[in-house]
Amino acid sequence: MRVTITKSRVRSILTRTSGYLKTVTSHSMQPYRGCTFGNSLCGVGCYVQHNHWLTRGAEWGSFLEVRTNAPEAYRSQYQKERRWARRARGGFSIFLSSSTDPFLPQEKTFGITGRLLEAMNESPPDVLIIQTHTHLVNAYSDLYLQLARQCELRFHISIESDRDRLPGLPPPASSVEKRFEAAAALRAAGLRVVITVSPLLPISEPRGFFERIAQVADGVVIDHFIGGDGTPDGSRTKATKLPAAMARFDPQTTDDKYLERTVRVALEVMPGRVGVNVDGFAGRFLPVR
Repeated sequence: MRVTITKSRVRSILTRTSGYLKTVTSHSMQPYRGCTFGNSLCGVGCYVQHNHWLTRGAEWGSFLEVRTNAPEAYRSQYQKERRWARRARGGFSIFLSSSTDPFLPQEKTFGITGRLLEAMNESPPDVLIIQTHTHLVNAYSDLYLQLARQCELRFHISIESDRDRLPGLPPPASSVEKRFEAAAALRAAGLRVVITVSPLLPISEPRGFFERIAQVADGVVIDHFIGGDGTPDGSRTKATKLPAAMARFDPQTTDDKYLERTVRVALEVMPGRVGVNVDGFAGRFLPVR
């Protein structure tokens, strides 16, 4: 699919969270509008494709708007939004990001995420969660180490399965192996890493999968599309090709009982380090029993 790239200037870059993310962070921040990973595996079930305000009628994965002044917008909003967040939410925390990947291939050309990280080093939040589907997250190691000295920094790396492909669906933006390598490198640098199994896809060897996660991450989040896509019954995801592909591969993976079975295995391997759906994204893990 051909991708149309445009540039824009924005008045604001910090968005006060509501809905699914409200208990996770006070703000979200998007360096780009659109996501060129929309044509890969993670894009198939991505809930953002249903947001008409963001897509503006364009096919998901076909466009990218580069927010060229995003770092300047952050600096201009910083004091006001930090004051509001500390008063209203108990702390100024940022989710980077909820509707685009911060480390798209185009980041190498435009560097918006890198410049935002520099701005946050100058004016840090209290908490920063960096969410990604790609090994390209390792591009800014020096900036991460600086940030980690000034705020609570946590990386969420999505690894939805131990498989790279589901029949009938496109390949992932980054292979399972490369994402595991990226997680290991970040953790070896002393940074906090959480693997987000989101959305939970069919896993061939669940115990081995979580044993591997335990070696490279401080925790794991398991997020099935039912209850995990912002709707009670997973209706957003059911409108995509993802559930049908899962059902063809293994019919038992498309309901919340699959989530329960997977969580049990994860708890056996990683007691005290397993979060489920939004609680996991917020760092609220299930207690050890």
